[in-house]
Amino acid sequence: MLFFNLFINGQVTKFTYTQFDIAVSITGNPDRDNSNYPESTSSNAFFVPNGLGSKIGYGVHYRKWLTFGIHSGLDWKWDSKLVAVPVYLNFGLSPKVGPETRIMLQAGYGKGFALGRGNLNGEYKKLKLGIGSDDFILFAEISDYAFRLHDEKSIGSISFGVTLTDFFSYKSQED
Repeated sequence: MLFFNLFINGQVTKFTYTQFDIAVSITGNPDRDNSNYPESTSSNAFFVPNGLGSKIGYGVHYRKWLTFGIHSGLDWKWDSKLVAVPVYLNFGLSPKVGPETRIMLQAGYGKGFALGRGNLNGEYKKLKLGIGSDDFILFAEISDYAFRLHDEKSIGSISFGVTLTDFFSYKSQED
């Protein structure tokens, strides 16, 4: 009977997660120092928004500290007129640095596909650093699609956003 109780309790503990990200990419403002048109409505900000992105992933975790999953999503780059789909493996570390605070570091590697551009695809790489709680994290991310578009060797971006993570019914006495 003891073995049966241990087996049932072992089945209750979940070790999977889902993750959802939404982010805004930024770029340097090419019109920042445009003094030829003083009446221009362009912004004098050093950085301006350059796109939107959203990703979702599913994987396994160990005590919310170590994650490994498969992720995908959409990235829309306004200046490049590009919509791309990354499909990648994601590895993450999220150690606690306070009672309710975690620092997240994630690295992703896979394949990126441009939509509506024929057979345009290449490697996809990303690195994300964030801070927050178990289920809500503010982050900064650097990503790169290694395919040629226009005169650019690759399409890269710097993004800021929010990650929502659901660790389901993870039951543990220690984190």
